[in-house]
Amino acid sequence: MATTELEEPGNGGLSERAMRSLKAMPRAWNRFWRLVALYMPKRLYARSLIIVIAPMILLQSVVAFVFMERHWATVTQRLSQATVRDIAAIIDMMETYPHDTDYANIIRIAQDRMQLKVDLLPPDPLPAPGPKPFFSILDDVLSAEITRQINRPFWIDTVGNSNIVEVRVQLEGKVLRVFVRRSQAYASNTHIFLIWMVGTSLVLLMIAIPFLRNQIRPILTLAEAAESFGKGRPMPRDFRPRGAEEVRRAGFAFIQMRERIERQIEQRTAMLTGVSHDLRTILTRFKLQLALAGSRADTKALNQDIDDMQSMLEGYLAFARGEASEDAGRFDLEAYFQKLGEEARLRKRKLSTTLVGDRDVHVRPNAFARLMSNVIGNAFRYARTVEVNATHGRGTLLVTIDDDGPGIPADRREDVFKPFVRLDEARNLDASGTGLGLSIARDIARSHGGDITLDNSPLGGLRAVIKVPA
Repeated sequence: MATTELEEPGNGGLSERAMRSLKAMPRAWNRFWRLVALYMPKRLYARSLIIVIAPMILLQSVVAFVFMERHWATVTQRLSQATVRDIAAIIDMMETYPHDTDYANIIRIAQDRMQLKVDLLPPDPLPAPGPKPFFSILDDVLSAEITRQINRPFWIDTVGNSNIVEVRVQLEGKVLRVFVRRSQAYASNTHIFLIWMVGTSLVLLMIAIPFLRNQIRPILTLAEAAESFGKGRPMPRDFRPRGAEEVRRAGFAFIQMRERIERQIEQRTAMLTGVSHDLRTILTRFKLQLALAGSRADTKALNQDIDDMQSMLEGYLAFARGEASEDAGRFDLEAYFQKLGEEARLRKRKLSTTLVGDRDVHVRPNAFARLMSNVIGNAFRYARTVEVNATHGRGTLLVTIDDDGPGIPADRREDVFKPFVRLDEARNLDASGTGLGLSIARDIARSHGGDITLDNSPLGGLRAVIKVPA
């Protein structure tokens, strides 16, 4: 006895091939949905329309198929049966009364009672079969019924005149020609059903599309408000929670979250401002006491320490404040690059700048100027040659700063964005600084919805890339 596959006792009688097929089904299903997600539209409005339209089209396709396959074909077959039955009855009457040479009574009865126009033609050969139309349900049904009921050579034409069907049947010594209205042999009112089905669908879509648009608009408005908040821009003036209950709840939650964040920022700024004022008062007293102490040798070093402490205090405060209270406005890149050229001449640095696109960007001007100054100032401090390339287009500003300085090791590039971090091996310890320059720069960039990244420069030093929406 031969066996085709071995069954494993531990698999409930399933063969190894069946087990592999079962294991492959989830992977195939996941691949299918990944393919669908790849070609599906990404916007919510388009997906909502598909959710509404796709089931409607599927349902109408099924209904139309069932209607065409069952009702339309059945009605057409019954009409064709009745028409061919009338033609067969005419042929039977002509064969039953052969002495009536002109068949006038039979022709009159066919025309008055059966609505058929009957003619007798000479016994010439029937025309050659013509090409069938693309949708030939009438040709197929009528031909089958003539073959079944009459069983004589015949020829039909359903294409020549759209409202008339011509039938020719070969008899003994003559040819019977019958003109039949298409409506007698064919369910010609089917298009009314299709028109009603398509028409009602269009009416439903005309109602559903504006309704969907109104339901999705609050979601888009909420996304715009959240995006503006993420870029540090003010909330749209006309924003208020609208739409369905869930969307309203999300809108109110966003407003409350924004208010809490702004309140925390204000409290932090107010607290740091108070602390800064107190510390500045103490530093002022130190300076006054040193000034009264005279010109002793140690007062110069103490004054330098006080200046360093004041510089660090200003840096801490600027980092904590983050320029968050400033409103967005216009920033002129070309004018800023001209100022950079003057600074480069004063510092005796070689600077080249390029600008591609619009010179005006929509950012918080003071904060963005501080961001650029911190990054480019580092390049001026540690390099001799600096190149600044800016590209503004498609709602994004991309600024690339290259220098020929000592650079930063790849494993330490994220560390320099941490507050109070300085790289001893790449920086001059005698220079004053707090280690907050790049931290403040990245904080400003991210408050605009962008970021700063570091990489190797073609000049041999460090490349800083600033990318912000503008």
